[in-house]
Amino acid sequence: MKLLYWIALVLVVVGALNWGLVGLFEFDLVAYLFASMMIVAKVVYVLVGLSGLYLLIASFSGSCPCRE
Repeated sequence: MKLLYWIALVLVVVGALNWGLVGLFEFDLVAYLFASMMIVAKVVYVLVGLSGLYLLIASFSGSCPCRE
């Protein structure tokens, strides 16, 4: 579970940085990197969202490996 936690954490940080770039500079890094492969960009967005939900649930359920 620790590996899943760390992967989710990295994806959430990537998503947060992407939203920061969108907010500050109107630049979507994920869309830029995967412009020719929009399905990959959509998969990245979904994985970031699922990672956020996983971290939220893990944090409140007491199963978060960060507490170990």
